[in-house]
Amino acid sequence: MSKPSIIFIPGSYTLLSDYQPLFDAVSKEGYEINGIHPPTVGSGRRQGRDGLAPSMYDDAEAIAEEAEKLANQGKDVILMGHSYAGVPMSQSVKGLGKEQRKALGKPGGIVRLAYIACLVPAIGNSAESLLSRFPEPKRPRLSIDQNGWMLLEDPAATASIICQELPSKEGEAIIRGFAKHSAQSFGNELTYAGYKHVPASYLLCEEDLAGPPDFQRHMIAVVEEASGRKVDVTSIKAGHCPHLTAEKETIKWILSVAEKTQQSK
Repeated sequence: MSKPSIIFIPGSYTLLSDYQPLFDAVSKEGYEINGIHPPTVGSGRRQGRDGLAPSMYDDAEAIAEEAEKLANQGKDVILMGHSYAGVPMSQSVKGLGKEQRKALGKPGGIVRLAYIACLVPAIGNSAESLLSRFPEPKRPRLSIDQNGWMLLEDPAATASIICQELPSKEGEAIIRGFAKHSAQSFGNELTYAGYKHVPASYLLCEEDLAGPPDFQRHMIAVVEEASGRKVDVTSIKAGHCPHLTAEKETIKWILSVAEKTQQSK
């Protein structure tokens, strides 16, 4: 029985190098796992990209392109992402679910969405509409340049929200390594809810200060109501960035999701 392939999408501002230990551990277990550098994430540390910042739909297109390549090879694909990635992940599924492709006589396809403390809006909502529930003092301070790229302006304060388990200097250094992120991507509304058509798993972070547990449970409920299926939920004691602060537990969850997906074929 062939193992599913995993496409990983990072959270906003975040470079793939922050997730490399996860990729290495999962690869050692025989799974193909590749990360995507989304168009809405800048090219490097505290950098944007040339020109106007792209949209969430550009991210979704990039994800779909990679998923289709693997599907055309007959592979079962798991889309897995962190935080903001839940929005373009959900958007990207259109026409690429395994059952949808099978009906058209095509091989492979997306078989599961795996969310890590993700933003998962209902159709017509966006990352910003979800985050607007939180008062400004509880959101990281940022600036937006003339091309629409956001920069986290207070690394120490941001670290205290998204990776508070780490020593303050270590957390601050991690945030200083973040890229810029597209401002408009947070306002782009979901127009296709892929989770209606593909089963979902969710890693719920019980100590998340950026998106508290009840907030995550609300989004899980959105998925369950839209799909008519239960979400496969795992809870861990971790903040918003479990790949940094609960690495072993996160790796264990990734492998568990992959194994369950393989067994459900």
